[in-house]
Amino acid sequence: MRHGKKDNHLGRTASHRSALLRNMASSLILHKRIETTLAKAKELKKYVEPILTRAKEDNTHNRRIIFSYIPEKDVVKELFSTIADKIADRPGGYTRIIKLGTRQGDAAEMCMMELVDFNETLLISTEEKATKTRRSRRGGKKVGSTTADAPVAEAKAVAVIEEVPAEDGAVVEAAPDDIEIIEGIGPKIAQALAEAGITTFAQLADMTPEAIQEIVSAAGIGSKSPATWPQQAALARDGKFDELKAWQDQLNGGQE
Repeated sequence: MRHGKKDNHLGRTASHRSALLRNMASSLILHKRIETTLAKAKELKKYVEPILTRAKEDNTHNRRIIFSYIPEKDVVKELFSTIADKIADRPGGYTRIIKLGTRQGDAAEMCMMELVDFNETLLISTEEKATKTRRSRRGGKKVGSTTADAPVAEAKAVAVIEEVPAEDGAVVEAAPDDIEIIEGIGPKIAQALAEAGITTFAQLADMTPEAIQEIVSAAGIGSKSPATWPQQAALARDGKFDELKAWQDQLNGGQE
């Protein structure tokens, strides 16, 4: 039984297996890519990656240790002169195994084993993916999802209207407010104010009662004094509809 035995003997004696892995490691270091069976590649990965880790630090001790595993001067020279610089910033995982299917004849699983940092095609595609940014709409709310649940007073309210300069220098005007919620303003007066360019709470709040009276009188509409209209419009502009409603309950046609 092989309980607890992780190494694959590959059907060889210890000396034959050691020579096989040594030769395969030499070929991988020199050519950067080899084709072999999947079982051999998995064993080679465990054999060669500790050697590559030692090569990242160039000193006499590490050279002697590596030379004891791979006693070939040209391989050791290639390892320290070329490969060590490429893998200097990689914290392990120096090799990649790519399956190629089965071999005709004995149906053995074949694969290609390569050094990760020497596959220029995959490195370029990885860099291109890293430069792309992902824009997510997560957390966005659907338009109109909360308007039905808003109170009636807030449903009538429209945001404060201001003139916003557009990019091309044009002036964009926002939608008009429902100024008929002001106590004392009916449809005719609202139309007269709109014809005079007064369509928002902010515009009405900035006017004086005398100026409002002139517009209403010019339209031939009889009304009570607009003394409280600017104050009511200011409350509506600031979104204080509860205070506005409480004050309107005390008014009579817009007058105190």
